Amino acid sequence: MNLEGAGALVTGGSSGIGAATVAALAKAGARVAVLDRAAADGQGDVALPCDITDERQVEEAVRRVHDEFGGLDVAVLNAGIGGLAHIVDMTLEEFDRVMDVNLKGTFLTLRESARAMVEGGNGGVIVATSSTSSYLAERGMAHYNASKAAVNQLVRIAARELGPAGIRVNAVAPGVTQTPLFAPTEHLPGYWDRLAERTPSGVIGTAEDVAEAILAMARLDWVTGQVLTADGGISLFSPIDPIS
Repeated sequence: MNLEGAGALVTGGSSGIGAATVAALAKAGARVAVLDRAAADGQGDVALPCDITDERQVEEAVRRVHDEFGGLDVAVLNAGIGGLAHIVDMTLEEFDRVMDVNLKGTFLTLRESARAMVEGGNGGVIVATSSTSSYLAERGMAHYNASKAAVNQLVRIAARELGPAGIRVNAVAPGVTQTPLFAPTEHLPGYWDRLAERTPSGVIGTAEDVAEAILAMARLDWVTGQVLTADGGISLFSPIDPIS
């Protein structure tokens, strides 16, 4: 897809990977709307406060973007939250909190973006932000990992259903990335150093690194229903590797 002049929206576009994606899309020539609970004037071409867990807010926000840009060509479903609790200690409230944003919110914005694209009749592309956590087993993160695994399957099914309408649906799965979501781990002694040592690239990724992967998936016209791991290779680490 040629992004010059495209109408795009990015959920969670006020910070982290979302903000980097907004900047990258704008640099590529797209008109970009930021959908975020913290959206503020000056972010993108249009900034719309939106709680993606609220069906009415999502419907109204996507409709406004469609009307503002005269169509919707690109939707980046990036908004997400994390959490830390062992299963035996996790409350239903905490489980629902993460699932509501990461899964239900992604579903709602995917559905409404797809409806707008189908109505426009010109196809489009949807890219969701998943995570390497979607296929790893990480203690204390059952709700987060499960939500991202579900996003991967949602993407695959949406790609099959929406393909006949000319709509491609993919996901990008970041690993360890320097974002506000990951910032609390800075307080764990030596944690980031250990992660860098385990990463083939030798560095922790940035939001801009992931944004580049998201734009790549938006541009690849013959790719749909795929989850691209963008993690510098850290998910290749194996604790039983015989070569130390």
